[in-house]
Amino acid sequence: MKPAIQFDPTLLLRAQGVRVVFLDVDGVLTDGGLLFSESGETLKRFNTLDGHGLKMLQKAGITPVVITGRDSKPLRARLQALGITHAHFGTEDKCPAAQQSLQTLGCTWEQAAAIGDDWPDLPVMCRAALACAPANAQVEVRSRSHFVTQTAGGHGAVRELCDLLLVANGRYDTLLAEYLP
Repeated sequence: MKPAIQFDPTLLLRAQGVRVVFLDVDGVLTDGGLLFSESGETLKRFNTLDGHGLKMLQKAGITPVVITGRDSKPLRARLQALGITHAHFGTEDKCPAAQQSLQTLGCTWEQAAAIGDDWPDLPVMCRAALACAPANAQVEVRSRSHFVTQTAGGHGAVRELCDLLLVANGRYDTLLAEYLP
Protein backbone atom coordinates (compact mmCIF):
# COMPACT_ATOMS: atom_id res chain seq x y z
CA MET A 1 0.00 0.00 0.00
CA LYS A 2 1.40 3.37 -1.02
CA PRO A 3 1.48 6.03 1.75
CA ALA A 4 -0.70 9.11 1.26
CA ILE A 5 2.02 11.52 2.39
CA GLN A 6 4.14 13.33 -0.21
CA PHE A 7 6.96 15.88 -0.04
CA ASP A 8 8.84 17.96 -2.58
CA PRO A 9 11.86 15.96 -3.87
CA THR A 10 14.25 18.88 -3.20
CA LEU A 11 13.11 18.98 0.42
CA LEU A 12 13.55 15.21 0.73
CA LEU A 13 17.13 15.49 -0.53
CA ARG A 14 17.88 18.18 2.06
CA ALA A 15 16.39 16.00 4.81
CA GLN A 16 18.33 12.85 3.89
CA GLY A 17 20.99 11.98 6.38
CA VAL A 18 19.51 13.94 9.27
CA ARG A 19 20.42 12.13 12.49
CA VAL A 20 19.54 14.73 15.13
CA VAL A 21 16.60 17.13 15.47
CA PHE A 22 16.75 20.22 17.66
CA LEU A 23 13.36 21.24 19.05
CA ASP A 24 12.20 24.34 20.82
CA VAL A 25 9.30 23.85 23.24
CA ASP A 26 7.05 26.92 23.62
CA GLY A 27 5.44 27.57 20.24
CA VAL A 28 6.74 24.31 18.75
CA LEU A 29 5.89 21.38 21.04
CA THR A 30 3.20 23.57 22.64
CA ASP A 31 0.97 26.29 21.21
CA GLY A 32 3.11 28.93 22.92
CA GLY A 33 0.48 29.86 25.47
CA LEU A 34 1.47 29.89 29.12
CA LEU A 35 -1.13 28.78 31.64
CA PHE A 36 -0.55 29.27 35.34
CA SER A 37 -2.34 27.49 38.16
CA GLU A 38 -3.49 29.39 41.25
CA SER A 39 -0.29 28.24 42.99
CA GLY A 40 1.81 29.70 40.14
CA GLU A 41 2.73 26.37 38.54
CA THR A 42 3.12 26.49 34.75
CA LEU A 43 0.79 24.21 32.81
CA LYS A 44 1.52 23.05 29.26
CA ARG A 45 -0.51 21.31 26.58
CA PHE A 46 1.26 18.81 24.32
CA ASN A 47 -0.04 17.13 21.17
CA THR A 48 -0.12 13.33 20.97
CA LEU A 49 0.60 13.38 17.22
CA ASP A 50 3.89 15.12 17.95
CA GLY A 51 4.64 12.59 20.68
CA HIS A 52 4.09 9.59 18.43
CA GLY A 53 6.19 11.19 15.70
CA LEU A 54 9.07 11.69 18.13
CA LYS A 55 8.83 8.06 19.22
CA MET A 56 8.97 6.96 15.56
CA LEU A 57 12.02 9.17 14.97
CA GLN A 58 13.84 7.46 17.82
CA LYS A 59 12.83 4.07 16.47
CA ALA A 60 14.36 5.12 13.14
CA GLY A 61 17.64 6.14 14.79
CA ILE A 62 17.09 9.91 14.68
CA THR A 63 17.73 11.62 18.02
CA PRO A 64 15.46 14.42 19.23
CA VAL A 65 17.20 17.08 21.34
CA VAL A 66 15.12 19.66 23.20
CA ILE A 67 16.65 23.08 23.78
CA THR A 68 14.40 25.48 25.64
CA GLY A 69 14.65 28.76 27.46
CA ARG A 70 12.24 27.52 30.13
CA ASP A 71 12.06 24.62 32.55
CA SER A 72 9.02 23.02 34.12
CA LYS A 73 7.86 19.80 35.74
CA PRO A 74 5.23 19.19 33.04
CA LEU A 75 7.87 19.47 30.32
CA ARG A 76 10.27 17.13 32.07
CA ALA A 77 7.45 14.62 32.62
CA ARG A 78 6.46 14.74 28.94
CA LEU A 79 10.04 14.25 27.73
CA GLN A 80 10.50 11.35 30.12
CA ALA A 81 7.28 9.74 28.87
CA LEU A 82 8.59 10.06 25.29
CA GLY A 83 12.00 8.63 26.16
CA ILE A 84 13.79 11.85 25.19
CA THR A 85 17.02 11.93 27.15
CA HIS A 86 18.85 14.79 25.41
CA ALA A 87 17.53 18.11 26.69
CA HIS A 88 18.83 21.52 27.72
CA PHE A 89 16.57 23.56 30.03
CA GLY A 90 16.69 27.28 30.84
CA THR A 91 18.99 27.88 27.87
CA GLU A 92 18.74 31.35 26.35
CA ASP A 93 21.79 30.97 24.05
CA LYS A 94 20.83 27.79 22.24
CA CYS A 95 23.80 27.39 19.87
CA PRO A 96 26.36 26.22 22.46
CA ALA A 97 23.86 23.67 23.76
CA ALA A 98 23.25 22.39 20.22
CA GLN A 99 27.00 22.19 19.53
CA GLN A 100 27.52 20.24 22.76
CA SER A 101 24.77 17.79 21.78
CA LEU A 102 26.26 17.32 18.32
CA GLN A 103 29.63 16.47 19.86
CA THR A 104 28.04 14.09 22.37
CA LEU A 105 26.12 12.32 19.59
CA GLY A 106 29.04 12.29 17.14
CA CYS A 107 27.10 14.30 14.57
CA THR A 108 27.69 17.46 12.53
CA TRP A 109 25.49 20.41 11.58
CA GLU A 110 25.05 18.73 8.16
CA GLN A 111 23.25 15.90 9.96
CA ALA A 112 20.97 18.22 11.95
CA ALA A 113 17.48 19.57 11.53
CA ALA A 114 16.00 22.28 13.75
CA ILE A 115 12.49 23.55 14.33
CA GLY A 116 11.75 26.83 16.05
CA ASP A 117 9.20 29.61 16.10
CA ASP A 118 10.97 32.79 17.21
CA TRP A 119 14.24 34.70 17.03
CA PRO A 120 16.09 32.82 19.81
CA ASP A 121 15.81 29.69 17.63
CA LEU A 122 17.42 31.26 14.54
CA PRO A 123 21.11 30.67 15.43
CA VAL A 124 20.52 26.90 15.60
CA MET A 125 18.15 26.83 12.63
CA CYS A 126 20.52 28.77 10.38
CA ARG A 127 23.35 26.28 11.05
CA ALA A 128 21.30 23.12 10.60
CA ALA A 129 21.05 21.35 7.25
CA LEU A 130 17.26 21.55 7.51
CA ALA A 131 15.52 24.52 9.14
CA CYS A 132 11.82 24.20 9.95
CA ALA A 133 9.11 26.39 11.43
CA PRO A 134 5.51 25.84 12.49
CA ALA A 135 2.87 27.65 10.45
CA ASN A 136 2.39 30.23 13.23
CA ALA A 137 6.08 31.04 13.67
CA GLN A 138 7.27 34.63 13.56
CA VAL A 139 7.68 35.88 9.98
CA GLU A 140 11.50 36.17 10.07
CA VAL A 141 11.73 32.57 11.25
CA ARG A 142 9.35 31.30 8.55
CA SER A 143 11.26 33.20 5.87
CA ARG A 144 14.53 31.47 6.85
CA SER A 145 13.06 27.98 6.94
CA HIS A 146 13.37 25.28 4.30
CA PHE A 147 10.10 23.75 5.51
CA VAL A 148 7.13 25.52 7.07
CA THR A 149 4.53 23.11 8.42
CA GLN A 150 0.84 23.36 7.57
CA THR A 151 -0.12 23.13 11.24
CA ALA A 152 0.71 25.43 14.12
CA GLY A 153 3.04 24.71 16.99
CA GLY A 154 1.44 22.41 19.56
CA HIS A 155 -1.05 21.18 16.97
CA GLY A 156 1.00 18.61 15.03
CA ALA A 157 3.78 20.73 13.51
CA VAL A 158 6.49 18.51 15.00
CA ARG A 159 4.73 15.44 13.60
CA GLU A 160 4.93 16.95 10.10
CA LEU A 161 8.69 17.36 10.52
CA CYS A 162 9.00 13.80 11.87
CA ASP A 163 7.08 12.43 8.88
CA LEU A 164 9.32 14.37 6.48
CA LEU A 165 12.46 12.96 8.10
CA LEU A 166 11.08 9.42 8.12
CA VAL A 167 10.19 9.62 4.41
CA ALA A 168 13.56 11.18 3.50
CA ASN A 169 15.46 8.52 5.39
CA GLY A 170 13.46 5.63 3.93
CA ARG A 171 11.76 4.56 7.18
CA TYR A 172 8.21 5.88 6.83
CA ASP A 173 6.79 2.98 4.75
CA THR A 174 8.26 0.30 7.04
CA LEU A 175 7.04 1.98 10.22
CA LEU A 176 3.58 2.58 8.77
CA ALA A 177 3.34 -1.05 7.68
CA GLU A 178 3.65 -2.12 11.33
CA TYR A 179 0.25 -0.55 11.97
CA LEU A 180 -1.60 -1.81 8.88
CA PRO A 181 -3.42 -5.16 8.81
